[in-house]
Amino acid sequence: MLNTEQLNTEQEPKKKKKKFEMPHIYVILFVFSALAAITTYFIPAGEFKRVPGPEGRTTIDPNSFHHVEQTPVGVIDFLTVIPRGLIDAGEVVFFTFIIGGMFMVLRRTGIIEVAVDKLARKFSHKSIMLIPVLTTVFAVIATLIGTAELSLVYIPVIMPLIIALGYDSITAAAIALCGTVVGFTAGVLNPINTGLGQKLSGLPVFSGLGLRLIVFIVTVTAAILFIIRYAKKIKKDPTRSLVYEEDVEKRALYTSVGKAEAISATARQKWAAVVALVFFVILVYGVISKGWFMVEMAGLFIIMGIVVGMIAGLKLGEICEAFNQGFRDVLMGAFIVGLARAVAVVLEDGNIMDTMVHTLGSLVGDLPPALAAVGMYVVQVFINFIISSGSGQALVTMPIMAPLADMVGVTRQTAVLAYQLGDGFTHIFYPTSGYFMAALAIAGVQWQKWVRFFFPLFLIWAGISVVTLVIAQMIGWS
Repeated sequence: MLNTEQLNTEQEPKKKKKKFEMPHIYVILFVFSALAAITTYFIPAGEFKRVPGPEGRTTIDPNSFHHVEQTPVGVIDFLTVIPRGLIDAGEVVFFTFIIGGMFMVLRRTGIIEVAVDKLARKFSHKSIMLIPVLTTVFAVIATLIGTAELSLVYIPVIMPLIIALGYDSITAAAIALCGTVVGFTAGVLNPINTGLGQKLSGLPVFSGLGLRLIVFIVTVTAAILFIIRYAKKIKKDPTRSLVYEEDVEKRALYTSVGKAEAISATARQKWAAVVALVFFVILVYGVISKGWFMVEMAGLFIIMGIVVGMIAGLKLGEICEAFNQGFRDVLMGAFIVGLARAVAVVLEDGNIMDTMVHTLGSLVGDLPPALAAVGMYVVQVFINFIISSGSGQALVTMPIMAPLADMVGVTRQTAVLAYQLGDGFTHIFYPTSGYFMAALAIAGVQWQKWVRFFFPLFLIWAGISVVTLVIAQMIGWS
């Protein structure tokens, strides 16, 4: 028989046992930066010679790799990597601030509340249909123009409606992020990854369209079904949301919309809404026809916030305060973007990024053709952690992978697809992806909780990618 003291002693450890919690994203990224700094002492420094590439871009000479003098990142150098990361990622950081401020101005005008009220009433009995429609539209746009960063614009636009219909912030973020990344990755007519990758590999631009179209349909279908499954669960029981506590304020703002008496827009709000739509038309025109990116879009959004706010009846002081509140709401996410960039800054300072790319590329050379194609995909998945730009990854890796494909019996078309699949889907998984972390900040979703939601879909996409590459190699796709 155990006495009371013994029982208490045995039960005490159980009381102290705590459930594992994912560290804060600041901690995760700081650890990544520190580990990167440590590796600069052990991985030999090396570099490729940079040469002019397609469309005036700089690429590498795949036969020029050579070792250089070791430049390990010391303690003093490490102290500056986070500030320099913020500077290097300044375009994304400030775009995050501007878009947060502009949409807060739109909220203050009341036109978002009016629009959400009308849409919530219209879709109240068929709300689930918004998921396939919006996801597909975002995917089609991304696969044609290659701007996955437009998810930063989509999220704040659809967020109030998604919340009003009984879903959560993750659902809104998933519709925008998964839709755009599927379109970008499949790259049916995407000049950023498909076009550039094929140019660097000596292939006709946009050749092999049929298989990429199949990849697009399969992956976007998988995304839609996955998001719908989660959304239905949240609709049935909101407490099962991964961001239930974080969405308290949003639910208070929007869940009553569409249920009480219909909201009528004032004459000034109607004119403000028309002008806002004109600005969005200008945005689309600029992105498609003029090659606008974050700097140009940020400038347009500043003017848009001021003009639309004034037309709606806001005073200049009210507009300024709305911008300030929007800045505060996305402050953490904007800082995370710079913190993520610090990892690449460390690798560049230590001159080991090229060494890592060269070593990973060489590992594929000893595999049989079908496995080599999969190996190329795995290599691209790893490389995207340190080179989060799709075009940047193409410029660094495809001059290596294209001739390597010839050596191991993999078609160059398959090598380009391996780059697309390995680069694309990881854009909304790795915390080193700047626009992705900015999008999560705008959505108000922590990276750790996004990973809990997204990881099963990422594995599904990875399985589709591997099967596709094996089939492509078996049929000699070219």
